[in-house]
Amino acid sequence: MKLSLIIVTYNKPVYLEKVLEAVRIQTERPDEVLIADDGSGPETGALIDEWRRSLPCPLLHVWHEDKGFRAAKIRNEAIKKSSGDYIVILDGDCVPERHFVSDHASLARKKFFFQGKRLLLGKRISGSFDPSMAARKSYLFRLFLDGEIKNSHHLLRMSFLPAFRDGRLKGTRSCNMGFFRDDLIAVNGFNEDFTGWGREDSELVARLYRYGLKRETHPFMALCFHLWHEENDKSRLEINEKILSGVLAGRQYRCKNGITRQEI
Repeated sequence: MKLSLIIVTYNKPVYLEKVLEAVRIQTERPDEVLIADDGSGPETGALIDEWRRSLPCPLLHVWHEDKGFRAAKIRNEAIKKSSGDYIVILDGDCVPERHFVSDHASLARKKFFFQGKRLLLGKRISGSFDPSMAARKSYLFRLFLDGEIKNSHHLLRMSFLPAFRDGRLKGTRSCNMGFFRDDLIAVNGFNEDFTGWGREDSELVARLYRYGLKRETHPFMALCFHLWHEENDKSRLEINEKILSGVLAGRQYRCKNGITRQEI
């Protein structure tokens, strides 16, 4: 199974470099990495060019013009350019634990999609967080004692435990999710009617459920470290909530304005 890792970013090259460093030291590397860039400036492009020479797997830069928060659209553009059978989506401020890719690969199951978990890092440590040190229990234990890690119950990796089903919309976070490519194509990907922060991931999950998929999650595998940042602009949230409500009231699993534009 070929696995594509899509990393969504916008003008956070310092954080993106930490994510790419964590990809470099994975126990199992993805078959390709695609940076889904929501309109970053040239500093991000230069960073990606530099990493393209050193990352031991293909690295693609998928960019579109900055017209505000359009995460749904840039994810779709990256999905279209990807070649994997299985697609893992990660945010550019989420540093993957070193087993992240191998965990996602081992947890992938037909007729399911996977929701990963995150450990929330504090403001003080986020800028200096070291992905290579994160493999050391002593480093993580110190962060825990210093109060720099929230959701610390996810700290232990316990791969012997099974994943479990979770059929809710609550807890949906596209910063760490895995899907079979065919399933994303079947529902037409992310709904590009969503602009601004919020609910485009929940709406996708609602349509995946309607398509017949189930969600699995695991509290101790496929983890990432979420670096602290200021809250996103939520001025579009009310509008996005209305779009989500309309989808929940309907019966369709394909969106009109997604990977392809079509009437349904």
